[in-house]
Amino acid sequence: MVVVFVALPEREGDGRCAPRAVASWTADERLTGAFARYGDDTTRTDDWTGGDGTHSVRLPDGRVLWLFSDSYLGAVHPPPNPAGQPHPWRTAEAPFVRNSAVVTDRSGRPERTLAAPLFPDTAAGEWRWPVAARVEESDGRKVVRVLLWTRAKGADPYVFGVPNATEVATLSLPDLRLQGITQVLDQRQVPDPARRVLYGTTAVDAGGWTYVFGADDGQRATHRAYVARAPVGRLGDVRAWRYWDGERWGSRAAPVLGDGERRGVGTAFSVVKDGGTYVLFTTAAGAKGLTEVTSYWSCAPTGPWHGPAKAFTPPLPHDAATPSGAAAYNPQAHPALSGGGRLVLSYDVNWLDAAPATAQAQLSRNVSLYRPRFVSLRLGTPATR
Repeated sequence: MVVVFVALPEREGDGRCAPRAVASWTADERLTGAFARYGDDTTRTDDWTGGDGTHSVRLPDGRVLWLFSDSYLGAVHPPPNPAGQPHPWRTAEAPFVRNSAVVTDRSGRPERTLAAPLFPDTAAGEWRWPVAARVEESDGRKVVRVLLWTRAKGADPYVFGVPNATEVATLSLPDLRLQGITQVLDQRQVPDPARRVLYGTTAVDAGGWTYVFGADDGQRATHRAYVARAPVGRLGDVRAWRYWDGERWGSRAAPVLGDGERRGVGTAFSVVKDGGTYVLFTTAAGAKGLTEVTSYWSCAPTGPWHGPAKAFTPPLPHDAATPSGAAAYNPQAHPALSGGGRLVLSYDVNWLDAAPATAQAQLSRNVSLYRPRFVSLRLGTPATR
């Protein structure tokens, strides 16, 4: 008898995997209102008043650390504003930083803003945007690991910066002081910025691994998704990272989702594990890519990914003073706030305008435009189309 061993691809799967998509959703006014009240509070003049890039991680003592990318600090003034619009507003001189962090108390109420920016610019003039975070153990003590995207000023069309590197920062507990930053993946030597991949938009723990997802930075609305992994507890160890190359884990990476047109992700997206199924949330492709949220599902973080599912349109600011131009992007799941079959998803809101100065002015006239909003959703079997 001859026994033939066949080398199978190193794809992780789960026998409990089943197709999943958004079955229902509702606006989460409680969470949206909590950040609006915190940002509008006129008793504080040195704290967070708005930002995007919303990520969260629950701390061992029950608090939640919220991480933001570009952020406004300072005072917010009650309406009416100088332009006559009925919204709280900030002055054009309001402090603007590349990252910030807000801590909630155990009840979930935003309590204080850490000194900002929490993650300093590099000596090369690059800035850092925080993305996914995890609590890990280091030398017998718990710490917070925060994945960072390092970007630098670039020419059009890279108005939001050229992607340069993925890093991991370490924060002490319980005081949340920055202890150090380690570079994980340098992309500066990749000549074409559109081919540079930054990791950390979302992370999922499963089977002893932390799977870290990323995307390329092409200028199309639809990007390609990638995935790396490290053993749980070793995000800060560069030597532990491995990248999926289409067949196995190694030092090279290949996309797991995206054709550059109809199927793919935004540069920022989120993945959760529901039973044995991985569910990915992203903005929809095409003309509605900054108003609608869609999803994909897979039995493994490496794919194959099925979808996109039917999209939904989360609420956007819309009144007589804000008739159009608001956009939704960066849908992020918040497992620390989810439970009982309910999943909390945030999305960022910004103002679209070809002229950056006009957009910035609009965000100052109406501070509600540049803050996270939340929905609560339930997953179910995808509807047939």
